[in-house]
Amino acid sequence: MKYKLILLAILFVSFSSCKKEGGIKVLYLAHGLPQSHPVHKGIMAFQSALEEKSGGTLKIKIFPDAQLGSEREVLELLQIGSVAATKVSSATLSNFVPEYHILGIPYLFRGKKHKFDILEGPIGKAILAKGSKFWLRGLCYYDAGSRSFYTSKKAIRTPDDLKGLKIRTMNNQMAINMVNSMGGSATPLSYSELYTAIQQGVVDGAENNAPSFVSSNHHEISKYYTLDEHASQPDVLLISTKFWDSLTSEQQEWVQSAADESAQAQKVFWNESVEESMKAAKEKGVEIIIPEQSLFAEKSKSVLENFIKEYPEMEEVVKQIKAK
Repeated sequence: MKYKLILLAILFVSFSSCKKEGGIKVLYLAHGLPQSHPVHKGIMAFQSALEEKSGGTLKIKIFPDAQLGSEREVLELLQIGSVAATKVSSATLSNFVPEYHILGIPYLFRGKKHKFDILEGPIGKAILAKGSKFWLRGLCYYDAGSRSFYTSKKAIRTPDDLKGLKIRTMNNQMAINMVNSMGGSATPLSYSELYTAIQQGVVDGAENNAPSFVSSNHHEISKYYTLDEHASQPDVLLISTKFWDSLTSEQQEWVQSAADESAQAQKVFWNESVEESMKAAKEKGVEIIIPEQSLFAEKSKSVLENFIKEYPEMEEVVKQIKAK
């Protein structure tokens, strides 16, 4: 913690007073994922594309592995301008920018094509823009797959199998409501504590995408993976408006173009990682269960109904997404 505070102090001074050295401007980009993760590879594609487009005048310094703090902590660093950019789950971002809650609605998307038609179209771009008033400008979406349940002792084949099970969720109200609506007992818990929590029986399981399931080694202690695919929340590449506003219009074009290119490259990295992860899970003896998703979708309808009651102004956007 002491080291992190010292590093943050150095970064703040560097970003605030030394944005430009010898004609080169450096963007500090921090995130919480390991360097083997497909999203990190997408960020590296962003780094490479931006340096090329700018002729080396804009560079990115990446701080992976939560070196500068959790997703929430890094978001706060963006808001005060001590870090230029980050990657964050849209679920975490919804605690700052309410419109991102929409992307967490269970079974909102009919499949991957529908999801990216929405995210890369007018609706998705409008949501990205909403963060600017909170100093968090969205650049693009990264594929984070779909979240599914995994458990250590009892297989989940229908929603009824969730009854009595403690399922770890993100500290996100919609995720909590979704698990509870299906009959489980949602248990918000730090991701860093989850391996031990499953191992010791503090929780019976969790929910996440395949690459995260395997990269966290949760497949070593969770022998059932149920592909109910209840949520498809993307990751979001963000830039601090404090940094964005310091760029010229040409530099802004370079940044946005590089981000868009990286989003397409990241999809390929993601698909490769899913294949590798599913293979690794099977090799560890994990039973892959393909359930009837409509049963889970039916059980979770109340989540959407409650969301519309809380955010009636967002009902029209939800209707537009479902009508596409």
